[in-house]
Amino acid sequence: MKTLIQKIHVEDQYSFACRTYRTPTFETAWHRHPECELIVITEGNGTALIGDYIGDYKQGDVFFLGSDLPHWFRKSRQDAVGSAIVVHFLKDFWGPGFLALPEMHVIAGLLKNDSTGIQLMGNLSAEIDLMIRKIENTEGLERIQLLLNCMEQIGSSEEHKVITMAFDTIAGREENIVIEAIIDYSFKNFLNPISLEEVASSTNMSVSAFCRFFKKNIKKSYFDFIKELRIGHACKLLRDTDRPILDICYNSGYNSWAHFSKQFKVVTKASPLKYRKQFRTG
Repeated sequence: MKTLIQKIHVEDQYSFACRTYRTPTFETAWHRHPECELIVITEGNGTALIGDYIGDYKQGDVFFLGSDLPHWFRKSRQDAVGSAIVVHFLKDFWGPGFLALPEMHVIAGLLKNDSTGIQLMGNLSAEIDLMIRKIENTEGLERIQLLLNCMEQIGSSEEHKVITMAFDTIAGREENIVIEAIIDYSFKNFLNPISLEEVASSTNMSVSAFCRFFKKNIKKSYFDFIKELRIGHACKLLRDTDRPILDICYNSGYNSWAHFSKQFKVVTKASPLKYRKQFRTG
């Protein structure tokens, strides 16, 4: 896992890239690239790590990622198949001055801030999903028109949520390898008790150096990161199973109901019971 800045290949007959990435090319660890990205998940599920955001992803989800935003769509199981159609484009591929046109103000506003991540919702998600699929199978000027339509609709709609913004990282390749190792270690161990001494030693850092390194690169404390992994796991169990909530608490890395309930409310803004009821009623 040595890739930090992914090199996006664009065929000579195109001005931007759009292609399907399916296992094994879907498996790109923590990385970034100067291109903006529109992605629709076409197969598989897992955890999306986008900037400082941690959340589930599943088939049909659509995300827009600004340029240079680090991300990793990590599959729920290593032996599962992951697949997505991904559009990669540079903000200025239309040529200098194009975004300054008055007719482009909605798209220019959407592209203004680098390192911003958006998840599309509802009808907007379904509409952009269809257009991304068309882009992959379209030639000529219509391809650019479809991308413009995508960006115009996203910028004009309220059916999306900003999941991370103004995420700035100066990590180089060596730092990126350490970040990937920490994330990999965390996914393997987050359901068990974890000490800072334990995870710091896995990176050959002192505890204080590890805490500074993690906060600088992920923009949150390590225990906040673990908390979000555990609560994300609990949310999945609440949505996908009928297991008792107390059982889910103890199977999500917690040994105290009071602590679990408090942290669940901090992350989701709802109690575990309310979260399950909201999901079941749509």
